[in-house]
Amino acid sequence: MIRLIKNTAACCALMISMALPAQEVPKIKPIPPNPLPYDLLLRHGHLLDDRNHIDGLRDIAIKDGKVAAVAAHLDPSKALKTIDVKGLYVTPGLIDLHTHVFTGTGERGSYAGDLSVYPDGFTFRNGVTTIVDAGSSGWKNFDDFKAKIIDRSKTRVLAELNIVGSGMRGPLFENNIDDMDGQLTGEKAKQFPGVIVGIKSAHFTGPEWKPYDQAVIAGNIANLPVMIDYGVRRIERPLIELVSTHLRPGDIYTHCFSGLRGEQNPVTGLASESLLVMRKRGIYCDVGHGGGSFSWTVAAPIVRSGYLPDSISTDLHVDSMNSSMKDILNVADKFLALGETIPQVIAQMTSHPAHEIEQEQLGNLSVGSVADVAVLSVERGNFGFVDMYDTKMMGTRRLVCELTVRNGKIVYDLNGISSDMWNATKHSSDERLAGHWTSFNERPFGASRGQRFPQSTPVGQPIPAPAK
Repeated sequence: MIRLIKNTAACCALMISMALPAQEVPKIKPIPPNPLPYDLLLRHGHLLDDRNHIDGLRDIAIKDGKVAAVAAHLDPSKALKTIDVKGLYVTPGLIDLHTHVFTGTGERGSYAGDLSVYPDGFTFRNGVTTIVDAGSSGWKNFDDFKAKIIDRSKTRVLAELNIVGSGMRGPLFENNIDDMDGQLTGEKAKQFPGVIVGIKSAHFTGPEWKPYDQAVIAGNIANLPVMIDYGVRRIERPLIELVSTHLRPGDIYTHCFSGLRGEQNPVTGLASESLLVMRKRGIYCDVGHGGGSFSWTVAAPIVRSGYLPDSISTDLHVDSMNSSMKDILNVADKFLALGETIPQVIAQMTSHPAHEIEQEQLGNLSVGSVADVAVLSVERGNFGFVDMYDTKMMGTRRLVCELTVRNGKIVYDLNGISSDMWNATKHSSDERLAGHWTSFNERPFGASRGQRFPQSTPVGQPIPAPAK
């Protein structure tokens, strides 16, 4: 009987394998080389590049995934494709310093599972080209995170390694002080330089200092900054002591406008002594909006007094993106409503976070740097922006992502500013070389020449011969 069951199971497996053949990876024809100096040229845009102190009209040329030239006027005849971005802001690709994207594991109620999101669905449409996963994985499951998400994403995914070896899998794991090992965490981080860019401690509810001290040990071993989500407020470990004696200059305090852990002076409503000590010691203030870490009653008086965040980030996960946080541009809009300028919020999403994670090659558009670009418009009207308590502040401006370029190629285009008209009779650039500047399909105009109503051809299928 047992042998019969085994044989039956083997037959079923064989039948399934025969019925469902392995999916073939389509063969991609090589793109002919581009003989011109540039692949893509963005003209007449207002460039905001904090790293290079540029705030004005510039053209930007791209070749082979790198910034090839930045100047007041560049020759469009030298580019395969030219896009007029007049009236729009052109910035380095945005960097979201605090996200949760370790999904696909099937684990419920976990940031190493169902509470995280796949990055590519939420990045490019907001001008984000680089994200940092803030501690969803620890040293025990980072390899799985890398294989499932980092290595498969078009978005550049970096990571802060959780001091909890099992990662951010809920209170049972995150409060286990026996699974907090700075030595093992630091050694794991050293194996992936430039991918693991920090150490994270988060959500701890106990009275001990161990999570933070072990995180600093790991940071010292791997020469990386530490980001702290301070969990619940405990009188045994006040915030002032954390930032005065436990953290180092260059570490990052996220959720700095929550007001839940001593960030606000209860008498004046302004920045608490803890926030002032942070700034004096060079510990960075990161927004980390999330679903429960941004309050108007905290942020408004502190920001309006002149205490600005060092970096704007989302704390992106399935709950925050559908509640008050929305996306990184919505968070930036809130700081515009509080009186910041557009150049200030762009710096807080580009050069500043790049500096905080010590990845200075990102967050700028220097010649030779990776061509990650966001093109943004400013919509004017009356808009409501919501905090974690479901109260709103009204604003008159909001940023909208019009175009995103990742590694030299267009990956998002809201209004088709890179596209030819549907009824055009020829391309604005050589369609055979389109793969140099876009990730999208170019319509084969030549196949339909002479037809008033050209037949649609599915991608990858042979083009039908014209009717005789």
